[in-house]
Amino acid sequence: MPLWKVYTPPNAYTSAEREDIAKRITSAYAQIPIPAFYVVVIFREIPENSYFVGGEPHGKFIRFEVDHIARTLPGPILREWWVRTLDKLLAEYLRPRGFDWEFSYDETPFDLWSLQGEIPPPFESIAEKRWVKENKASSYTLDEKIPAGHFVLSPGVHQHE
Repeated sequence: MPLWKVYTPPNAYTSAEREDIAKRITSAYAQIPIPAFYVVVIFREIPENSYFVGGEPHGKFIRFEVDHIARTLPGPILREWWVRTLDKLLAEYLRPRGFDWEFSYDETPFDLWSLQGEIPPPFESIAEKRWVKENKASSYTLDEKIPAGHFVLSPGVHQHE
C-alpha cells in the first residue's frame, strides 16, 4: 500500500483539488497494476506559523511523505524515474502556486501489512489480479498465490501455460 501523507499550509487546496491529486496518485499506481484500494492519501493542514524550514517560518511549503509497502522500487534508475514521474504528475499543483516542496519515500516490509485481516497476495498472483479487478481485499487459497498464467496440475505441482 502506498500511504501518502501530504502536509500543506491551511487552505492550500480545495476539496476538489485534493480529490484530483488523490486520483492522479492512484492512477499512477494503477498502471503497475496494483489494486486501487491499496493507495491511501491523507491531507494534513499544518497551522500557520507551525511550518519551519531551516529554522525559519515557511508558509508556502508542502511535504509529501510516502510509505511504500505493496512494492519496492528495484535499483537507482527506477527509483529516480518514479520520483521524477510523481513530481511531474503533481507539478501543476505546486510550482505555479509558489510552493516549495519535498518528497520522501520509505519502503517497509511487505510481510508486516494486512488489509481487512488478509495478508496481501504476492505481486502478479492470481489472487492479486482478482483484488485489482474487484478493488477490494478478500480471502484467497494457496493456489491463488501462484503467478497468473500458471495452472495447477496436481497439489504442489505448477506448470506455466
